[in-house]
Amino acid sequence: MSNRATRRSFLQTSATGGVALWAGQFGFLNRLPRVSAAEAQMNPGLVRFDNGIEPLVQVIETTSRADLIEVMARKIQQGTSYQEVLAALLLAGVRNVQPRPSVGFKFHAVLVVNSCHLASLAGPDEDRWLPIFWALDNFKGAQADEARQSGWKMAPVDEAKVPDSTKARAEFVDAMNQWDVEKADASIAGLVRTAGAGEVFELLAQYSARDFRSIGHKAIFLANGWRTLQVIGWEFAEPVLRSLTFALLNHSGEPNPAESDLDPDRPWRENEALISRIPDNWLDGKLDPSAPQELFEAQRTAGPHEAAKVAASQLEQGISPQSVWDGVFVGAGELLMRQPGIVGLHGLTTANAINYIYHQTASDELRKRLLLQATSFNCLFRDGARNRGELKDVHVDNVTAAQVEPNAETVERILNHISSDRMEAASEVRGYLQAGGDPGVLTDAARRMIFLKGRDSHDYKYSSAVLEDYHHVSPAWRDQFMALSVFNLKGTGDRNSDLIDRTRDALG
Repeated sequence: MSNRATRRSFLQTSATGGVALWAGQFGFLNRLPRVSAAEAQMNPGLVRFDNGIEPLVQVIETTSRADLIEVMARKIQQGTSYQEVLAALLLAGVRNVQPRPSVGFKFHAVLVVNSCHLASLAGPDEDRWLPIFWALDNFKGAQADEARQSGWKMAPVDEAKVPDSTKARAEFVDAMNQWDVEKADASIAGLVRTAGAGEVFELLAQYSARDFRSIGHKAIFLANGWRTLQVIGWEFAEPVLRSLTFALLNHSGEPNPAESDLDPDRPWRENEALISRIPDNWLDGKLDPSAPQELFEAQRTAGPHEAAKVAASQLEQGISPQSVWDGVFVGAGELLMRQPGIVGLHGLTTANAINYIYHQTASDELRKRLLLQATSFNCLFRDGARNRGELKDVHVDNVTAAQVEPNAETVERILNHISSDRMEAASEVRGYLQAGGDPGVLTDAARRMIFLKGRDSHDYKYSSAVLEDYHHVSPAWRDQFMALSVFNLKGTGDRNSDLIDRTRDALG
C-alpha cells in the first residue's frame, strides 16, 4: 500500500500528542443540523433582506455574550438556516461597530465574517458551525468595545440627500475624490438602490487600495464584504456598503487627502504614471519562474514606487502578470518569515484581497494599477515591520526541502513543529510536497487546527487567505508559498480555544 497521505486516511487517524484531528473530533456538533456544501453556497431563494431578518439581528445584538452560543444553537435546532445566521451576523456587525478610528481592531468582527464562512465552507459538513459560532462570540466582544468607547451605532441614511439614479454615480465619484463622508454616505445608498451590483463593485474597487491607511484593511473589507454578499444576497447590500464607504474614507487625524500630499496616498498616484508602459496585450504574457526573484530583491530593499517599476518593466517585457503575482504572494510570505507577527500576516491577507478585486474588476486599467499597488504594498509592509523590530536575515531560498515521507506521520510532525520550530516545519512542508504529498491533507489539517485552536480574528483571516492563495500561486512557486504559510498557522502544541468547551456545554 502506498504511504502517500490522503485526506480520508489522515482524517481517520488520531494525531500524536493526544489531539484528535479526524472527523468526529467535534462530535457534539452532531446535535445541530449539518450544513452541506450546497447550503453554504449562495441560494437567493432562502434569504431575503426584509423584516424577517431583523428579529434575528436583534437576538444577536441583545443576548449576552455568555448566553449567545446557547441561544443561537437553539434557534438553529429549530430551523434557522446557515444563510440567515450569516446575514444577521454581518448586519449586526455593521450596525454596531464602526470602522473608526481604524479599519481594524474591533472592526475585525465585520472583516472576519467572510473568513469564517470560507473556513466553514472548506471544512467537513459536521464541523461547519464552529467558525460561525466563533464569529458570533467575537462580535459580542467587539460590540462591547464599541459601546465602551463611543456608543456608536449606524444611523439611518439622510433620505433627503440620497440622489436619484441620474445623479448617484457622479455624486459618489465626486464624494470619494473629495473624501466627503456625508455626501458619500447618501450617494452609495442611491447607487445600491438604482445601479447594478457589478457597476457598484467597479466604483468601490477604484478606491479600495488607493491608500495604505489601516494596513490593507480597506481592500480586505471590500473583498470580504462583497464575497459575503454573494452568499447572503444583494438585499443586504445597503448597510454593508454604507459601512464600507465609511471605511474607505477613513483618514483619522490627518488633513483632507484630496488637498494634501500624504505618504499613504503617494504610491497610488506615482504608480499611475507606469500604466502607459504596460502593453495592451499584457494579459498574454508568458510565465517566467525567475521573475519573482527580481521582485523579491526589490521588495527587500527598494522603495514602493521603485518596486512597482520592476513589476511594470516585467509586464512591458512580456512576462505574465501571474509571475508578478507570484512575486507578491511569495514575497509577502517571506516577510512574515523574517518577522512573524501582525504586520507580516497583514501583507498576506491584503495580497489575497487585492488579488480577489483584481480578478473581479472588468477594468483593464484598474487591474494594472492594483497589481502595481500590491507590489508597492509589500514594501510598505516591510517598512512597517522594520519599525516594529529587526527583520531576520532569512530569505525564501533558505527554506530547503527536508527529506520526509509523504504520509500522515509527516503531516503530524509538521503540525507539532508549527508550535515549536516553524523553520523546521517549513522545510518539512517543502519536503512533503516535493515528495508528492497531497496538499489537501495539509490544508485540511491546518484548517482543523484553526477550528480547534483559533483564538483571534487574525487566525481565521490569515488561514482562510493563505490556504486559498496556495491555488493562486503558479506551480513553480506553490510549494514555497505553502511552506512560508506555517509562520502564522496553529500547531498541535498551541492552546485550545475556550469556544470548543463552551459550544459543547451549550449543546449539552
